[in-house]
Amino acid sequence: MLTPNPLKKGDQVAITAASGVCDPAKLQNGILTLEKIGLKVKVMPSCYAKHDYLAGTDIQRAADLHEAFADKSIRAIFMARGGYGAARLLPLINFNLIRQNPKILVGFSDVTALHIAINQICKLVTYHGPMPAATFGTSPINPITLESLVNTIMSRGQGDVSPRSSYQLNILYPGNASGILTGGNLTLIAASLGTPYEIKTRGRILFMEETQEAPYRVDRLSLQSKQARKFKHAAGIILGDFSPETTETLHTAISELILTEKKPTLSGLPCGHTTPNITLPLGGWAKIMGSKESAHQLEIHIHPEKAMAHKRF
Repeated sequence: MLTPNPLKKGDQVAITAASGVCDPAKLQNGILTLEKIGLKVKVMPSCYAKHDYLAGTDIQRAADLHEAFADKSIRAIFMARGGYGAARLLPLINFNLIRQNPKILVGFSDVTALHIAINQICKLVTYHGPMPAATFGTSPINPITLESLVNTIMSRGQGDVSPRSSYQLNILYPGNASGILTGGNLTLIAASLGTPYEIKTRGRILFMEETQEAPYRVDRLSLQSKQARKFKHAAGIILGDFSPETTETLHTAISELILTEKKPTLSGLPCGHTTPNITLPLGGWAKIMGSKESAHQLEIHIHPEKAMAHKRF
């Protein structure tokens, strides 16, 4: 996996929309947040576009993504928000262009479709993290969310985040496992199945999060993934935020569909549609340590080949 170069203060970044229509006020707040951490911001036209429930047509949104990757002055790309629409771009994307111009891409939720495709086709690490017109669209900004982003994508941190009690994880199934980190939003993971962009989990650590889905819907999405053997093939599983549901309300889905695969499984990672929302390098090397001797630990190496910068939770 290729890791894009970290950012430094003064670098220019782009905000582009691949999914839903942006709220102008939230977008402006997000721009100000990125500027406060020392970045220069270029806003792509799709952030102001509207095509029914989409931020412009598929061609417009894909063109903005291509321009952001091709522009040598842009060092990172922040997806404006989630919603729906990113998967519609996949047949239009020039993956060779992305491969030849590797740079940081940040987003979550609907952006999972882009993460999976770019990770697998371009072999490029991307970042499951906060978005300007979503997470950073309201004030005040959660300090842990912002710290995690800065420490993960900027050169002064490069992933070196100190342990916090709020990152305490729960062991749902004990054991140790390691592999490339993949995944994201459960709905988008399930939606990838049977397509040319289907998620690969064999020998990998599968991360999943979801929001505003009733327990039976989480069960259905999990069942689809299980029947596609995505849990069986995974080396280990990490569950992020599923608010407003909890591991208690999702007990049936988790215990009968996930834990029956007997893979090392952790829950409680503060990542996804939650506060704080920490940043994860998808495509990085993850290591689950779920034994009694090293319980509740997770390491994610941004440079797997050198095992240098890492995060401990």
